Amino acid sequence: MAKITKKGRTVYPILMPTSYGNMGTINSFLLQDGDSLSLIDAGIHTEEYKQALIVTLAENGFLISDLSRILLTHHHEDHIGLVNWILQQKDIPVYAHPEAIPRLMVDSEFLTMRKNFFTELYIEMGCIDDAKPRLKKLQRTIEQQKEYAIQTTIRPLIEGDEILGMTVVETAGHSADSISFYDMERKWLFAGDVVLQTTATNAIVDPNVKGNRLHTVRQYKKSLERIQQLDIDLLFPGHQEIIEDHQTVIAQKLEKMHRKAERLYHVIEEGIERPKQIAQKLYRNKFNTEFSLVMSEVIGYLDYLEEKGHLLKTIQDGVWHYTVL
Repeated sequence: MAKITKKGRTVYPILMPTSYGNMGTINSFLLQDGDSLSLIDAGIHTEEYKQALIVTLAENGFLISDLSRILLTHHHEDHIGLVNWILQQKDIPVYAHPEAIPRLMVDSEFLTMRKNFFTELYIEMGCIDDAKPRLKKLQRTIEQQKEYAIQTTIRPLIEGDEILGMTVVETAGHSADSISFYDMERKWLFAGDVVLQTTATNAIVDPNVKGNRLHTVRQYKKSLERIQQLDIDLLFPGHQEIIEDHQTVIAQKLEKMHRKAERLYHVIEEGIERPKQIAQKLYRNKFNTEFSLVMSEVIGYLDYLEEKGHLLKTIQDGVWHYTVL
């Protein structure tokens, strides 16, 4: 894709087509400002993505050695894939939200807490047997810690911090550590996975660093509403094409969230009370093929409707049951 220049700053997009999920592309952005060259998100760890980065650099007169820093919008594997490889070529600072640090460093204490969190959560949601593959994967990550850990000290960025003349905006919901970078002067926002053009972003249930369950649907809705109010000409997302009309796109996302909440409410209204059965009713075969995302979505919307006073939950034989109010 062609470079984008405005007021002395240039973005070189890397939008690589992928069959990873239903995302369409995996995106990174090279940001040049004077002699500074930053990489916003680092794609996925494949030879194809590595070549896409190298070629984009070369086509614009750069080498890996010209990179000054890496900014991460969140810790997911399709955003951090080339970080360690880049660090092997040149030792440069890596920035991310504090919630990303134990995830990026693959901290064993944090990961053990997280596995225990999900074990208890899936028991309470009545789907512990279905969760066994997910829990085994979490255990493998703990055991293979050194293989996955980012090989540097992560520099933290929080709400309101300034970097490269951009303001850090916390946009949690898709992940606990999601941040966006707002260039007010140029009306640009580098938003990670908070807003995608054609695909709904999952609000993924997770604990924070203290082990408390995050109410991710509420967080995600708040993040969308906040971004909708920003003065933006171009929104650079983690997947798919660059967004030019972010307010319209976000309005559609918010309306879809409202419809999801209504659908879940009506399923409970029909008398289906247990989270597993709610998920199976709503998502059918996807419950088996995309278990963790489906249960995350259902748990998130159950929390959201309970917070709004629309649902009552009671514990029966160690499993939560939900009824409408």
